[in-house]
Amino acid sequence: MAAAIVLAQAGLQVEVFEAEAPPGGGARTLPLTLPGFMHDFGSAVHPMAAGSPFFSSLPLHDYGLEFIQPSAPVAHPLDDGTAVILERDLEEAARALGEDGKQWWRLFGPFAERWNELAPQVLRPVSLLPRSPFLLARLGLLGFPSASSIAHFWFKSPRTKALFAGLAAHSTLSLEEPLTSAFAIIFAVTAHAVGWPIPRGGAQSITNALCAHLASLGGIVHASSPVENLAALGPFDLALCDVTPRQLLQIAGDRLSRPYKRRLQRYRYGPGVFKVDYALSSPIPWKASECLRSATVHLGGTLEEIVVSEDAMRHGRHAERPFVLLSQPTLFDPSRAPEGKHIAWAYCHVPNGSDFDMLPRLEAQMERFAPGFRGCVLERRVFSPAALQAMDANLIGGDIGGGLANLPQFLFRPTMRYYATSARDIYICSSSTPPGGGVHGMCGYNAAKLALQRM
Repeated sequence: MAAAIVLAQAGLQVEVFEAEAPPGGGARTLPLTLPGFMHDFGSAVHPMAAGSPFFSSLPLHDYGLEFIQPSAPVAHPLDDGTAVILERDLEEAARALGEDGKQWWRLFGPFAERWNELAPQVLRPVSLLPRSPFLLARLGLLGFPSASSIAHFWFKSPRTKALFAGLAAHSTLSLEEPLTSAFAIIFAVTAHAVGWPIPRGGAQSITNALCAHLASLGGIVHASSPVENLAALGPFDLALCDVTPRQLLQIAGDRLSRPYKRRLQRYRYGPGVFKVDYALSSPIPWKASECLRSATVHLGGTLEEIVVSEDAMRHGRHAERPFVLLSQPTLFDPSRAPEGKHIAWAYCHVPNGSDFDMLPRLEAQMERFAPGFRGCVLERRVFSPAALQAMDANLIGGDIGGGLANLPQFLFRPTMRYYATSARDIYICSSSTPPGGGVHGMCGYNAAKLALQRM
């Protein structure tokens, strides 16, 4: 949608062909359990949408998009019945983290205070001539090491280390790998700079606003219109493909050079996720009531436990005590469930394409921090990696990030051409391009800008 809007803004006639209905891919809101319960199929909490330079330039609020800010971006419960709360205000966060408060400020403050300057530069391919070289050099020095090493070097308290580990685990890498600290830094910085909001009505509200704005520019969206081959579309000046390398080879392989196709075939997908959507009779009964302040809860215990969980996943195993990411949006947007009822979703990382049933282990983690949780469940919908891919063909083996985020693919994804392919009129604009996964529109924005420049 971002790519389509950029092209339409430039005066091109734009048509979007979307395989599913409603449009949105991982940003859809659907009735997945019981009548009246509206669940986010994929993304639910949207710091990158709120902090996106491109989205911020669009009048999306004119089309009904409204972000709701929970009082705290994220909660991380522990076994002692308390929770580490990441406060949005940097000063409050520093006070709440006690002995690590000054270090937290030193680590994240310089980036949070200059987010509007930083965001356009980190949400694009790596540049040899950055506008803010010292700021980006600082981010590189702090972001390249493993999250485990940064946590031990910067923080004293096990509570702060656990919080940092939960942020880093969004990388779907082992926390002993390089670059995992970069994920933790960016997620913490967005928490302070723009918050971790939810869109009223669910993720579909973002997609609907983008569709409406595109329509105002003359663009057309065709839902339930999968494309098996680009040739079937007839003549076109540009084709921007929001697909992963595997789909690009399927729909455009006859237009691509052999060397380029070989590079795409070497592209590596990341771990998958095992996801469950819940219809609930009441709010989740957290032992730490502070967890009710946030739409996002990280369930994993200590840094050491999270390291073990994510290391198992990265080496093809299934964690006994998986790190679980949980969203509870109806605490702040009651319109998405019948009166007095609630929804939640939770997922954990698993090896790509896994068919192992993680439900008992996932719910054991939830019961660990919210005893009696199962008693609140009215209905659940379980999504294995294969089930996720069946609803969105880009989620190869349940990979929600568009590809492994290891160092080579962090720097060059899907190839060193980034958005360009070997065909001058075909581009790729999915999360398999920089800056990677997330609802921010910057993959499409960057790809469309390049395509227009080359035209």
